Amino acid sequence: MNSFQRKSLYAALAGVGALGATGAADAVNLNPDGLGNVLIYPYYTVRSDAAGNAYNSLLTVVNTTFSVKAVKVRFLEGRDSREVIDFNLFLSPYDVWTAGLIPSPSSGGGRLVTFDKSCTLPPIATTQGGQGFVDFVNFAYSGTADDGAGNDLDRTKEGYVEIIEMATYATFQTVGFAVTHGNGKVAGQPDCKPLSDGLASHEQNIVNGGLFGGMTLIDVGAGTDYTEDAVALDNFTVDESIYTAEGTTTPDLTFAFPAASQVVAENAVYTSLWNTGPDPVSAVLMHAEVMNTYVLDPGTKSGSDWVVTFPTKRFYVRHGTGLAPKLFQRNFNGVAGSCDDVTLSIWDREENALSTPATFSPPPPTQGNSICWEANVVTFNNSNVLASQNPGTKIVTQNIPATSIPGIDGWMNLGFFPTSITGTVHELISTDTEVTTIFGSSGTTATYFGLPVVGFEVESYTNGTLNVGGTNVLSSYGGNFVHKYFTFIAPPANGTIPPAKVGRNAKSK
Repeated sequence: MNSFQRKSLYAALAGVGALGATGAADAVNLNPDGLGNVLIYPYYTVRSDAAGNAYNSLLTVVNTTFSVKAVKVRFLEGRDSREVIDFNLFLSPYDVWTAGLIPSPSSGGGRLVTFDKSCTLPPIATTQGGQGFVDFVNFAYSGTADDGAGNDLDRTKEGYVEIIEMATYATFQTVGFAVTHGNGKVAGQPDCKPLSDGLASHEQNIVNGGLFGGMTLIDVGAGTDYTEDAVALDNFTVDESIYTAEGTTTPDLTFAFPAASQVVAENAVYTSLWNTGPDPVSAVLMHAEVMNTYVLDPGTKSGSDWVVTFPTKRFYVRHGTGLAPKLFQRNFNGVAGSCDDVTLSIWDREENALSTPATFSPPPPTQGNSICWEANVVTFNNSNVLASQNPGTKIVTQNIPATSIPGIDGWMNLGFFPTSITGTVHELISTDTEVTTIFGSSGTTATYFGLPVVGFEVESYTNGTLNVGGTNVLSSYGGNFVHKYFTFIAPPANGTIPPAKVGRNAKSK
């Protein structure tokens, strides 16, 4: 690149940065710094591995601001994103709230436990030892709400989490003073007695972001754990407060205000307007391809699982047979799930690939490869690292068998554009979009290709007990890597998939 081109690019990027600072103030965006007013934790589990050791999922959320915050904490099971519990949490300035998810010893499902003293509505019941706990429930997918995918509490053992900031409070307000730690209170603990939904709604102020969080998936019996950062959406609501009472299923990811998104992709900034609903959030999470590695080395007894979660899928698919109305491919059809066709392209570390297409086993209920749930676990060669049991059987949702893997270690591209995808499936079309590049700005509609997805890969190295320098040590380890993505947005919208983007990596074999 010559000097003129470099200077032009630097100047243009400076302009894009200025636009981003202004535009992002009015549009939901994916914050690469990890701070936001919406947090999405891609996966939780309290399943047990093959040896009977149970996972615990340890959640943390941090308020980095000087404001008191009210946030909606929502846990969703992984098949159809049905709520298993939610509540309103009040965070002091600079507060950290922690909780653990464990198998419930009484219900057969999941249970939330916490020693944290931050206020919640409804209050979390505590034991004599001071531990708070609440069991997950199946009300949202049983009885008249039965979606046909199983109505037992075992289904609550894996899923994902979302936390949405609803309002802020000054520490001198009644709500702010009550829920803030310190302030001369006994043992420095907040006084939750004055707190009520009516008071919290009356005193609410606009949100200001600044949340971050993470989750640890720990299997103590196996000696491994895996960590995940929460995906942070910033400016989900601008100059607004959206407090809702305990026991309500809102706010959710359809509450973005204004209905606008901002995405940086392929050396351009796309600031798009949408109709109300989940589209703004889906747009910032849209990816045409998901990429990550796998490790299956016999020498280290390693295994690999991928978590692939679609946080907005529940807003696009209906219950029953047939095609979904928008974006996703098929409706949610009970134990068959809601399947979207995908492509699998796999290479080993020496750039070798199989001559035959990679396939899942057992085969999904549709032709070809497909992803069928809202929080999916894909395993390699039956590694079963996370012990997923969706859809309730003793196998994970999708397994990539040894016959589809060209080498013991390598990487995979999961694409959302097999030949079965036609028309407007796996795409979103904005009502208006400002596209800013190094050549300036232009206004048009834009087509976002792919699916809204988050997730990560976990790798296990399970060597049991080894003798090191005369001492027996447990030699089990775990690592995780966030997914990498290819994002493709095409202005103007033409309702078709660019041929060059179908099987983009498959063509390079």
